[in-house]
Amino acid sequence: MMVELAKITIKMMVWTMDNYITGEDLKRLRTKLGVTQKEFAELICVSKPTVERWERDSKKSITGPAVALVRILENRPGLAEDYLVIPDRVYPIRLWYMHKNRPCTLIDVDDATGVIRVKNYVDDVMYRAFGTNNQPNYSDYLSFLEERCFPQGRDKSKIILEELGLPFYDPFEIIKKTKGRMAEDDFWIEIEE
Repeated sequence: MMVELAKITIKMMVWTMDNYITGEDLKRLRTKLGVTQKEFAELICVSKPTVERWERDSKKSITGPAVALVRILENRPGLAEDYLVIPDRVYPIRLWYMHKNRPCTLIDVDDATGVIRVKNYVDDVMYRAFGTNNQPNYSDYLSFLEERCFPQGRDKSKIILEELGLPFYDPFEIIKKTKGRMAEDDFWIEIEE
């Protein structure tokens, strides 16, 4: 019974919702969110020139998946903040844990005090640097770095270190050289110092 009721509710929502938006609607939402055309384009996965064109032709109907995304953001503008806001950098080291070209987790680190702060930009725990752990400690961070490197006890590790131009095994320095790329996965790490 509940499933049927849900199906009917969804059908009613689809019937009553316009299946298009205008450039005016788009610009109004973008202004409400306080984001640039480029940021908005990244949020809804289109190019900046597309957003520019849509806003320029303010009366023309826009259809497709962007309509659903705009409707969601109109009703839940906080979602945009979750994915767009980058916290101010307060610690000396900042790492971006990436999947292909998508930022998954932002990691700010102060090695001197052993403090870290993270912000996840994905909901899927499989793509997060620390999985379900939303408040990792410094030890978790060090383990994460080691996981993105070859094992310290690996056969011929001295040869690998020489090829990297490193005098000893240091996961952070290895990641600076290799970006933490591992064979057959699309995750990598960008380091800002």
